[in-house]
Amino acid sequence: MSKEEHTKKRGNRLGLAIFRASLKIFGLSGTYGLLYFVCLYYLAFDRIAVASSMAYIRRRFKKQSYLRRLIGVYRIFINQGKNLIDRYYLISGLGGFDIELSGYDKLNSLLGENHKGVILLTAHVGNWQVAMTALEKLGRTVYLLMRPEDNAAVKEALNIDNESRRIRIISPESYLGGVVEIMNAINSGSIVSIMGDRSYGQNSFEAKLLGDRVRLPYGAFTIAAAAQCPVVVLLSAKLSEKKYVVDVSQIIEPVQGPKAEKQEKIKGSVQEFAGMLDNYAAQYPFQWFVFGDIWEGNN
Repeated sequence: MSKEEHTKKRGNRLGLAIFRASLKIFGLSGTYGLLYFVCLYYLAFDRIAVASSMAYIRRRFKKQSYLRRLIGVYRIFINQGKNLIDRYYLISGLGGFDIELSGYDKLNSLLGENHKGVILLTAHVGNWQVAMTALEKLGRTVYLLMRPEDNAAVKEALNIDNESRRIRIISPESYLGGVVEIMNAINSGSIVSIMGDRSYGQNSFEAKLLGDRVRLPYGAFTIAAAAQCPVVVLLSAKLSEKKYVVDVSQIIEPVQGPKAEKQEKIKGSVQEFAGMLDNYAAQYPFQWFVFGDIWEGNN
């Protein structure tokens, strides 16, 4: 069985229905309590999920024993479960969250100074879907470069592909990987959000992340160079049951110069982003949801 086929088996309509009912009856706190039992099951029987998270944990906590690392994987599972519950809680209208948008004034000023939009570079950390709701106050359309959700049950429950008034989807499987649509969006003053932690076979550069070599995609920086727009790094984290922080204060300027120089500068930008992920892992070690060995084959 392939990893993709295995992943599709995670999450089913019955399980999601139970969590939905629990939210309505017991609220967030009570529903979170179910996760401690559910995640024990995945910790015991989902070897692929454990191995995927362990690839990160053993680099983040190099000196810990295997048992401590396994507990770390368990904590990641629980936090990921909380994120899924929070997304449904928000989308279904059951309630909202207190979201602190760090760097809002800086980003708003940046958008006000330029008729063009910006690229938001993010990663599978924190809760990107909750983070997107915090950007509504900017008054700009946000385009998400993302693949269709594979798991039909999760897609149905979390409404992941729903295009609200201010959120649109650009598929990387469309013509030229969606580059034409991305450029049009940026030139019209919109925001384009791109994940920068997994290459999915795209062009990538080597960088150092958590002390080991990794290959990260550089498409966001190439597009930024072509459009001459900044790359704003967006990283979110859950601080408490009802509070999130969304940080958009870190900005990477578009590279300029001859083609040969641009490539080296883009490599530097990729490493700069990797350094930001390093810092995030240090501050929020159990909100890393990449779920894959992105270092595989690079050591």
